[in-house]
Amino acid sequence: LFCSVCGVFGESVSVMEGDSVTLHTDVTQIHENDDIQWKFGAENTLIAEISRDAGIFSTSDDLDERFRDRLKLDPQTGSLTITNITTEHTGLYKLEISGVKLSSKKFNVSVCARLSVPQNCSLVCSVVNVGHVTLSWYKGNSLLSSISVSDLSISLSLPLEVEYQDKNSYSCVLNNPISNQTQHLDIGELCQTCSGTFCFSPEVHIYCCGFTEAVIRLVVSALVGVATVALLVYDIRSTRGEDKKQISYIL
Repeated sequence: LFCSVCGVFGESVSVMEGDSVTLHTDVTQIHENDDIQWKFGAENTLIAEISRDAGIFSTSDDLDERFRDRLKLDPQTGSLTITNITTEHTGLYKLEISGVKLSSKKFNVSVCARLSVPQNCSLVCSVVNVGHVTLSWYKGNSLLSSISVSDLSISLSLPLEVEYQDKNSYSCVLNNPISNQTQHLDIGELCQTCSGTFCFSPEVHIYCCGFTEAVIRLVVSALVGVATVALLVYDIRSTRGEDKKQISYIL
């Protein structure tokens, strides 16, 4: 998967780590007297070259170990393909064509690291504007933890951490001497992962974070004995750098 955007400073190309990317010369056919050179980085290291007159058709990956066995040249167009690309290949690529006419192109290549799949899902059950209540987490019919408050409280929270592959049914229960309110959560539905990416739906917002964690927050507001329930799901996944992603929705 990759995308490119043309600008005054060259063509910007983004590609996922491990994929291949082709930098196109926009030439349909190399002429006999055309010389094509591909250079990389601020040092203008020569990494590939075609010269029909001199009988040169080579990738100079021995000059830069990071490109070893990763470069391919198209013999017809001179386009350069980088296979199994890594973050080490991020940088500026320069194309120079000399022959009947001179031309050049620049490519700013950005390589994005693949996102890792988090293992744990942190749940926070919260209540606001309530008094004389108990807030509890249950796994099935088993009580896991609880917290109580006697006076009027602005907010009361109870955290719980589970594994993403957990198949059990969890519930957050708010109760007082008169009534109770229960919200059942299916971890298998809320904390799904697939092929290294999260499967939350519908997607509303995308933000960024730098550590492996997923947070599910259950907010219960009880007013005059009537509780309203909203569920916010925050997915924060780690990357090798500072890339972050957050997905949120309301049930």
